[in-house]
Order: sequence, then C-alpha cells, then structure tokens
Amino acid sequence: MAAAPDQADSTRAWLKRLLPLALLAGACALVFVMGWQRYLTLEELAARRDALRAFIALHPVTSLFAYMAIYAGSVALSLPGGAVLTLAGGFLFGWFLGGLAAIVAATLGAVLVFLITKSALGEPLAARAGPWLGRLRQGFQEDAFNYLLFLRLVPVFPFWLVNLAPGLLGVGLGTYVAATVIGIVPGTFAYSIAGKGLDSLIAAQQAAHQSCLAKVGPDAQNSCPFVLEPQALLTPGLIAGFIALGLVALVPIALKRFKRCA
Repeated sequence: MAAAPDQADSTRAWLKRLLPLALLAGACALVFVMGWQRYLTLEELAARRDALRAFIALHPVTSLFAYMAIYAGSVALSLPGGAVLTLAGGFLFGWFLGGLAAIVAATLGAVLVFLITKSALGEPLAARAGPWLGRLRQGFQEDAFNYLLFLRLVPVFPFWLVNLAPGLLGVGLGTYVAATVIGIVPGTFAYSIAGKGLDSLIAAQQAAHQSCLAKVGPDAQNSCPFVLEPQALLTPGLIAGFIALGLVALVPIALKRFKRCA
C-alpha cells in the first residue's frame, strides 16, 4: 500500500526539479513571442547610441548594473546577441569596464543555466546512465577544467551549448566557474576593445548607406540595407589565436594520455 504514496512523492520531486527549467524555457519563449530579441543588434545600438550615452552620463551606476542584468538574462535565456552585448559594453562603458562587466554578467547567466540543467536533467541522467554514457561522464570529469577551457576559448561552439553540456556531464560548480571565467576573458576583451572603436565603423557604414540611398532612388530602402555584423570583427588571425589558446588548454590532457600509453 506504500507504493502509491512513494510514487506520488517521486513524481512531485521530479516536477519540482523540472520547474526552474520550465520557467526558463517559458521566459525564453515569451522573449521571442514579444520580439524583444530584435533589440540585440548593432543596428539598434547605432540607432540609439546618443540616447544611451546621454542616459549613462546621468546614471552611470544604474546603467552599468542594467547592462549586466540584461547581459546575464540573455545568457540565461540562451538568446542570440552575446557578441553584440559585449561590443556594446566596450562601446558604452570603455573596453576595460565594459569587458569586466560582460565577464561577470556572462558568468552569472551561465552559472544559472548550469545549476538548473544539472538539477533538472544532470542528476536524473546520472542515475539512469548506461555504461557508455557513464564512461563518457567519467572521462569528461577527469579533465573537466581543461575540456571546458578549450570549449570556452575556441569560438566555434555555441555559448549556450557549452553552458548546458557540463551540467549533463556532472561537472562540479567550482570547476565550471573557474573554466568559464578564464576561458571567456580573451574573447570578451577582444570584442570589448573592438566595441570601443565601434563609432568609426558605424560612421563608415552610415556614410555608405546614405551614399547608396542617394544613388538608388525610390527603392533605396530595399536595395541599401543598413547592416552591421559583429561576425565581421572576427578576423582569421583572431580566430587562429583563439584556436591556439584552446589547443594549449588541451596539452595537459594529451600529456596524461601519452604517459598512460608509454
């Protein structure tokens, strides 16, 4: 007769674990339904830069904390636009303060995703893991810091995916935070420094846009879109540098494997 109450308790515990994940997914869906993610573009930043700078001049501390809250929220909800927000930090607050604020905010948002994923999915997955998945989790956990550092340093893998995977693979919170903070520093400051000089890029694009509008005529708006792509700032040399840093992070793992085989 005790089976039914035990099953009900198990179901309630399972639903309790899933509730934060459901709330996060619901908030993400709301953002997309309302179209708020469209504000996370360089075009919006260029259009509102004077108003933003005027507000920051009047309310510097409030503006900085608002920026960090928006950044952390966008990371937690896995919204596109992390690169734009990092550029905006350097553009609006200076490369050092903007970069530092972006690192703190990105880490907070990533930690929230990690904790929710680990609680809702990671622990139940560990309990039901088969031999293959168990070996994968164990292998990843043995060198979790170096693997995570590689994934953070190399800008090939989506940030949201790297936030989710460690929670499913049983990585500890301390390891996750340390690898995240260290791993995002180079890319964040690279984008923040680029954001500091964004004024010249915006001015050049606006001049080209106005010139195109003057030449094309009635259909100018369709033929002369004003587009700013953050990906354009990722030069081949910069990407190569990130990959090199990522490979350095894997050296301890390679040495460990070599010693085992020797």
